[in-house]
Amino acid sequence: MAKTIAGAALMGMPLSAFAAAMMPFIMGNAPSGDLSAATSATESALSSAGFQVVGKYSPESGTNVIVVTNDQLKSLAGNSENGGFGAMQRVAVVNNGGSMQVSYTNPTYQFNAYRMKGDISSVQASMEKALGNTKQFGAKKGLEADDLREYHYMFAMPYFDDEDELAEYGSYDEAVKAVEAGLAANRGGAKKVYRIDIPGKKMTVFGVGLAHKDGSDKNILTKLKSENPHAAHFPYEILVSGDEVLALNGKFRIAINWPSLSMAGEGSFMSIMSAPDHITEALTAVAKNQDVAANEF
Repeated sequence: MAKTIAGAALMGMPLSAFAAAMMPFIMGNAPSGDLSAATSATESALSSAGFQVVGKYSPESGTNVIVVTNDQLKSLAGNSENGGFGAMQRVAVVNNGGSMQVSYTNPTYQFNAYRMKGDISSVQASMEKALGNTKQFGAKKGLEADDLREYHYMFAMPYFDDEDELAEYGSYDEAVKAVEAGLAANRGGAKKVYRIDIPGKKMTVFGVGLAHKDGSDKNILTKLKSENPHAAHFPYEILVSGDEVLALNGKFRIAINWPSLSMAGEGSFMSIMSAPDHITEALTAVAKNQDVAANEF
């Protein structure tokens, strides 16, 4: 605990960001109506709480994902190295066997997993006020902040800062233009879900829906079935930071939202063994605005 407190002081963060073990997702209050009505009501609640809806996405039938940001999230992103990966929150509205469920990324969990600096507590409070908090889920047991900040699934697996360097350009503007062109051309079967520009920084994050081979969002959801849907895991991000185009390594990006996933057996990492490479192939195709065949690994 002394190590955690000292770390919090050094980073200028409130101890509330380190206070308790956390899980990747939060289950909100159960909405009424069908999927369409539940989605509309969720959007309205988020907007009323001061969030801006920047994108919507359906990774599979019966599932809608709403992506939001606000000034505080963008400010936190700008204060942290590669903080653009945490410039948004993702909210899933799911028809789970006839019952509507709303779940969302746990802001404090994500804040720590992405090694962000500042105070996430107002975002946490706003999300919970808008959508409720009936329980956290997504892991057998919660992870504490200091463990999240050094998280890797197991030995030889990537950390947060082992990001994929997808492409490099002569300038930030050139990099953003290339990613926009790659998304417009649906390189690698990718679909643009949102774009968030970080004020005062040469930093832009794109949300990308994937449909490439085993890296497809639908395949991940199908293979990694769970009692409470992990749909708020999607979409993935491409981050333009200066003249570089980056993505979180798929093995980290998946593991951080399924930290209790077994290595072998049905519904395990082995069941999606090819997915991380296929995710990288698709995102690289977007970043370079090239056909995916030119970037296969």
